Amino acid sequence: MGDTNRAAFGGVGAVIIGLGLSACALVGGWVAGSMYDGHLESPGCAGACSSSAAAAEAGSPTPLADPTPTATEPAGFPYVSAKSIAIIESGCGASMFGRDEHEPFAPASLTKLMTAAVASDQADLDRMITSHVDAATLQAETGSTVMGLQPGMELSLRDLLYGLLLPSGNDAAIAIAEGISGSEERFADLMNAKARSLALNGSNFTNPHGLDDSELYSTAYDMGMLARYLMQNEEIRTIVRAVSWQPRWDGPPVWNGNRLLQDYAGADGVKIGYTEKGQQTIVGSASDASGRRIIVSLMRSQDRYTDAARLFDWAFAQPSACP
Repeated sequence: MGDTNRAAFGGVGAVIIGLGLSACALVGGWVAGSMYDGHLESPGCAGACSSSAAAAEAGSPTPLADPTPTATEPAGFPYVSAKSIAIIESGCGASMFGRDEHEPFAPASLTKLMTAAVASDQADLDRMITSHVDAATLQAETGSTVMGLQPGMELSLRDLLYGLLLPSGNDAAIAIAEGISGSEERFADLMNAKARSLALNGSNFTNPHGLDDSELYSTAYDMGMLARYLMQNEEIRTIVRAVSWQPRWDGPPVWNGNRLLQDYAGADGVKIGYTEKGQQTIVGSASDASGRRIIVSLMRSQDRYTDAARLFDWAFAQPSACP
């Protein structure tokens, strides 16, 4: 081949190679750009990390991701099964630690803490209330826990609060709501007004007992702060730490279902709950020898008593979060 032909051939080859390199660059740039925008996932890396990896390789700034705050657990923090937790220093209301503490969940019978708060606001505990609830029918139709009311029974609000907070009686919740407001719906309005007054803005109440409802929700933080508020009421504080209570009726005593009172030294409340949607819930209160009180609040736990005990142990080992 002559020099002229070789030169011509070499020029064509250079053009072809150049075009090929340009095409590769364009394809590479499209892929990098697609990854940066989040349209493609890089191998072995899911979703958002593909875009940051591509940007890093290209020397471009990493794009800002949507804010998804995740609590960083302190060193030595125990394992707990609960999806959502809040640990509150009761003395001043300071948060010691939280994980998904503002995420709404079905509160189950923790709802009754707000029922108690509204009832104690609205009426004297010696006020007599006539029940229109048949506990046996309610239990058969809804699977409710009950204290054992029958239509026509007349009990004091105090007795009904023991039936509400110890055996978690849904019949007591309905009797209280109807006795104070005339209906569950009007009582729920008072519950929501009370929530707003306490700045519990992650909660919405549709009934006084906590049976699952799509519009009934609260958060671990709200329930912890509500429990802190209630524990400042001497009457409520006496009720939630009681193991049993004999109402003024011909029936048997009511018993507290909160096993934390027996399982954890210093525990003095507050309430447990369970529904299929809410799973195991608990707001616990415990005090040490110095009188320091810690509130722990758990949503969607698989082992609420173990979870609560581990959180109390950790919290009491920390310095106070109060100034």
